Amino acid sequence: MRVGIEVGGTFTDLVAIDGSRVEVVKVPSTPGNPEIGAFNSLEAAGIEAASVSDLVHGSTVATNAILERKGASVAFVTTQGFRDILFFQRHDRRNIYDLRYKKPAPPLRRKDCLEVAERVDSQGNIVLPLDEQAIRRDLIPALAAGGYQAVAVCLLSAYSAPAHEARVKELINAALPSVQVACSHEVASEFREYERATTTVLSAYVQPVIDGYLARFEATLAKANFAGGFSVMQSNGGRLPSVAMRKNSITALFSGPAAGVVGAIRQAERSGRKDLITFDMGGTSTDVCLVVDGVPSVSPETEVDGLPIRTPVLDIVTVGAGGGSLVWIDDGGMLRVGPRSSGATPGPACYGRGGTLPTVTDAHVVRGTIRADAFLGGTMTLDVDKAHKSFEEVAGKLGISVRDAAAAAIRLAVANIVRAVQLVSTERGRDPRSYALLPFGGAGPLLAAEIAEELGCREIVVPPNPGVISAFGLLAADYVRVASVTRRTALSDDAPTVLREEFQRFREKAETEFRSLGLDGALAFELTAEMRFVGQAFEIPVEIDPARLAGLKPSDLADEFSAAHRRIYFHGGEPGRKVEIVGLRFAVRRRLDSLPDFRERVSRLEHPPEIEVWTPNGAAATALIDADTLAPGRPVNGAAMIEGYSSTLWVPPGWCAERDEPGNIIMRRA
Repeated sequence: MRVGIEVGGTFTDLVAIDGSRVEVVKVPSTPGNPEIGAFNSLEAAGIEAASVSDLVHGSTVATNAILERKGASVAFVTTQGFRDILFFQRHDRRNIYDLRYKKPAPPLRRKDCLEVAERVDSQGNIVLPLDEQAIRRDLIPALAAGGYQAVAVCLLSAYSAPAHEARVKELINAALPSVQVACSHEVASEFREYERATTTVLSAYVQPVIDGYLARFEATLAKANFAGGFSVMQSNGGRLPSVAMRKNSITALFSGPAAGVVGAIRQAERSGRKDLITFDMGGTSTDVCLVVDGVPSVSPETEVDGLPIRTPVLDIVTVGAGGGSLVWIDDGGMLRVGPRSSGATPGPACYGRGGTLPTVTDAHVVRGTIRADAFLGGTMTLDVDKAHKSFEEVAGKLGISVRDAAAAAIRLAVANIVRAVQLVSTERGRDPRSYALLPFGGAGPLLAAEIAEELGCREIVVPPNPGVISAFGLLAADYVRVASVTRRTALSDDAPTVLREEFQRFREKAETEFRSLGLDGALAFELTAEMRFVGQAFEIPVEIDPARLAGLKPSDLADEFSAAHRRIYFHGGEPGRKVEIVGLRFAVRRRLDSLPDFRERVSRLEHPPEIEVWTPNGAAATALIDADTLAPGRPVNGAAMIEGYSSTLWVPPGWCAERDEPGNIIMRRA
């Protein structure tokens, strides 16, 4: 049996697949102790840990540690004269008209920033040798006196010559063996000091948290006689065994959203759809990603709480428009949805757990697109009266009915998501009308048709069990390791040789690491060169086929760069202008032997054949259909609700839905 468990802000999702058997479970998350929610899901599914051969996990533990400032006590060690780099940051301002604007605060104090005497230039030449005596005399006693749990070491040019950093780590480990040390050349071996420094500090900040969390998780599994493989999802869309993730915790920041995109892509490929706009609408937020020819766009950098992090992540745009997003009136009397959320506790008013403020979920209950006695397959009953009551104050302030207020909240949630889709499509030169919309998450399929109409998308692909597709994505993810290095090289005759040498160095290291992790089998390698015109401030990614490295010429690299530049900026640059390679990004992928078959969970409930749903044109008689009874090739015309365990698909008037052989539901305008 293969099991994926994804811990979200409101619910913890489980997908278990054993041959043709598919088990799907959603249980409330336990934010204080996420592992409790994970094991609650196993218990709810009736699964013994000893029967599981492959367990994959994704959670928000690392992200929450940064957002809530609940990481380890960390010290920052850098080259003498650069201790304030975390506070100087960059010269940009997020809110240029805010007179009280403050830069994002790092997770430590200035007194936690310490210096060592050393200097290496950008070419790797030693300008000032490392003063080891001063480290033993001054630095180590200061670290011991501070009681730090972790230390981030980021020396000025360690990306070009890491020997000094490695020696500092050795000296600290020898004197303070209980302190975890993160070095910048191991975390983000790239230039640009501020970004490298914040990445290293945040890695050290969350490392003990992730290490402790996974240790507790593994201990509980061991008590339950678990003997299978345990791996953790990364932000880049791949997973790694937990033993490796405990050393690469910074890559686990956005594991949940990344898993959702991977699961959506794998399931859509079964229906021949590779150009997609995915949107995952969960309890707290909506995550949007653009997928071209089955490959999601990747960003080399992300940020959390305003702090940049140099680690490859799937290029996902997030907006505060989830099922639990609060509906409220601002100071100007305008209706707003999000970004504040009711969270897992107390949750929407209709949950009956003490929440009184209206949410998007309450709006759906009022509209009728969520049935109170069918939520989560009937395992959780919602309170319709409390949903209506939660909207009374908002409706009163706007001078409209409760139903109209709920409808307005849903339209506003749609507008927020449409704007997020435009950020990843039209604002990057992609026409959303050329892509299929793929909704998932508990609330995604409820709004899919309305979002598609706003964007002009002609087709919607809804996977089976859309409310738990992120948990399925955990099981569908390959094993992936990504590394990057700064290597400034002019586009001359030597450039292909540099690429071949660096690629071979990474390949040998990756093969050794994967063997040590027990990941035998064929490995696939990927290479991306970060290139730019000489004098430019930023670079663009240029993908290079490793199979072409042997015969690669400088002119080939120039052509690839020109083509990539044209795709982004619609021109190839000035003829004859010098080009350089700034950095290289490598990836190794160990693909799954087989993709598990994912089918709709059986969840038949007693219900009338038809109900009433409130639409902009008034009440509409709506057919009610069990998702697991919808046979391939049977068209369903709106108005209709296709109701599953984890989510409900709303088919408005004027739309038609039909399940295909792979199990996806394809929606088009009637």
